[in-house]
Amino acid sequence: MSFVTPLKDKNCGSTGQFHTLIAFRCLREGTKFILNALAILRQLGQISNEPLMTDESEIECHQQLQKLYTSTKTAKHFQRHIVRAIEGFISVSSKQMEIVRKLAKDCCKYGTENQGSTYPLARASLQFGSSYDISENERETLLGILGDQISEPLRAQITGAPLEDARHLTHRYDKLHQEVEAQISSHQAAEVLRRRSKLRNSSVSAESSVRLQNAETRLKELKSALAALGREATAAMLSVEEQQQQMTLQSLRTMVDAERAYHQHVLVILEKLYAEIIDERQPKEATSFPLPRDGLNQPADENANSNGFEYKHNSPTATYFFAKVVHPFDAQAEGELSLSVDDFVVVRQIGPNGWSEGECKGNAGWFPSAYVQRQDLIPASKITE
Repeated sequence: MSFVTPLKDKNCGSTGQFHTLIAFRCLREGTKFILNALAILRQLGQISNEPLMTDESEIECHQQLQKLYTSTKTAKHFQRHIVRAIEGFISVSSKQMEIVRKLAKDCCKYGTENQGSTYPLARASLQFGSSYDISENERETLLGILGDQISEPLRAQITGAPLEDARHLTHRYDKLHQEVEAQISSHQAAEVLRRRSKLRNSSVSAESSVRLQNAETRLKELKSALAALGREATAAMLSVEEQQQQMTLQSLRTMVDAERAYHQHVLVILEKLYAEIIDERQPKEATSFPLPRDGLNQPADENANSNGFEYKHNSPTATYFFAKVVHPFDAQAEGELSLSVDDFVVVRQIGPNGWSEGECKGNAGWFPSAYVQRQDLIPASKITE
């Protein structure tokens, strides 16, 4: 027999008898029947439609856990995207590295086997192969950082125990939260039925009171357990969220630093290779070159500050100028000049082969023109040197 049938049955008697029948059926059939009873009692105006959980702290805890669950889930997916992207980048770059190293090996082989040639191609090939092999070593270092310092830690956090434990606590909290709501529903139904049957049937009323007290005790126990579990789950989720945010941000920083260092190192290698390749276009027997008279080498205007901190060079011969070293250079042959970053050089000649001749710290020689940058304003202390 369906639950709504007694409402239409004329033999059911008064409303009080109907509520008594509900009470006994609730005791037999459990929570499912209680919820149906609550729905009918709300239709009769005996129970309001207010939320079952009236404890503000529990409501806030439940909402916070929902937000934390969403936040950590989103961060987890973002971390997974980063890991997949890095793995794809490493796979493609490894293939490129294999191809470039094969090219570098072939270039070195040609240069080694044809060292006796009067043409500069052999030397240029050897320089090219050696430089690109070093560049690929830098790429290998970059890929190692991406894999060891970014991909692996993120993967470990995605599948790690802290996240799974925190999510498990949240699921337990949700399940207990539903149980508390069901218990509150039972308590509300029993309270209404007890009040209705109090004056009509004393024995039923006494039995209902005992059951109501038991329900209240059970409800207090559940609420206490729910509050404790809520605090534990919230603390765990907050810890996981903080770890996710910090590790993901640090991974992005590490990625930028590693790639920046890679490109800087490769740039220095390519600049040196460029100067060497350009040098092979002219025989090294030419030890001096006429100074081109272009705008780069025109004398600067006279301007000596009285405080002595800055100085504009003005050579009476209009052929010299100062230049600042922007890339280090180690002399490899006689007649070359070693340079350190931030040194100042007196440039005396610029050759058409990409090399310049000058003096630095009492030493003179040739160096790659691309490694220095013209400076009109220089510290006065550098003039005395």
